[in-house]
Amino acid sequence: MPLQLVFATNNRHKLEEVAAKINDEIQLLTLEDIGCKEDIEETGSTFKENASIKSHFVYDKYHLNCFGDDSGLIVDALNGEPGVYSARYAGEHGNHAANIAKVLDKLKGVENRRARFKTIISLIWNGNEHFFDGTVEGTIRHQITGNGGFGYDPIFQPDGYDITFAEMTMEAKNKISHRARAMEKLISFLNSHQ
Repeated sequence: MPLQLVFATNNRHKLEEVAAKINDEIQLLTLEDIGCKEDIEETGSTFKENASIKSHFVYDKYHLNCFGDDSGLIVDALNGEPGVYSARYAGEHGNHAANIAKVLDKLKGVENRRARFKTIISLIWNGNEHFFDGTVEGTIRHQITGNGGFGYDPIFQPDGYDITFAEMTMEAKNKISHRARAMEKLISFLNSHQ
């Protein structure tokens, strides 16, 4: 029987993305799969704290190996904002259009548009916590370009490309994204600890 690992998410797309990279000896489960109906509140002040809150919540309550992640956009000229508040930067959680508008408004007339996406993963494996991170550097465009992706993808142009994440295919984005880079480290760990 394969080892079970809970991904502290209900996002099926994220789960499929991860499952495609893990070998058959690990069975990935969502919060829904283990009967967890609670909304795990991200009350930390860093990505690391929020990722840890998610994984500890599941491990402490269900005693299952698990991992949680937290990600966000960090803009140099905004002193690291929106950071851990990326999903609710404009107030309402998940209002991507309002969040983008707020970033673009704050950057009006600003020359330095350097930014990065960052992901931190907290894995609790056999009672021990391990962290994995991934970052992708880039710049913030002056206007929205592209219809793909989600969040800040239409204004984020990764270094080495002349298009935004929202103009890339999901496959191309997943090769260079912050989440993909963190997941590769996690998967490498799992594959060497079975």
